[in-house]
Amino acid sequence: MIERISSGGPWEDEFGYSRAVMAGNLALVAGCTATVDGKVVHVGDPYEQTRTAFQIALWSLERLGLTRNDVVRTRMFITRAGDSADVGRAHGSLFKHVRPAATMLVVAGLIDPRMLVEVEVEAYRGDQ
Repeated sequence: MIERISSGGPWEDEFGYSRAVMAGNLALVAGCTATVDGKVVHVGDPYEQTRTAFQIALWSLERLGLTRNDVVRTRMFITRAGDSADVGRAHGSLFKHVRPAATMLVVAGLIDPRMLVEVEVEAYRGDQ
């Protein structure tokens, strides 16, 4: 069984994707940025943008009945290598005790130049 959820973001309908998909026991959350109510927040602050993006991803998981403790993998796409310490610190503030597999990549840019980070999350629902 596959369950899809939407966050109501402007690009989901236009680009044809779901915020999160639950396929069996695996939950996949699409890339999340620090965009709230259609506006980029915490402009210039990689730490707070990362926390906001992950909070959006975690909210999506909660709608699927999962928590941060179910997260098994995270990916962080950053636009400035110099932000890696702040982004990593933000990740640690949320996942220090969960310790998912994590990847951080420097990319040329994101869809809006005010966005400094985009994150993806994968979670696993074990036997209930």
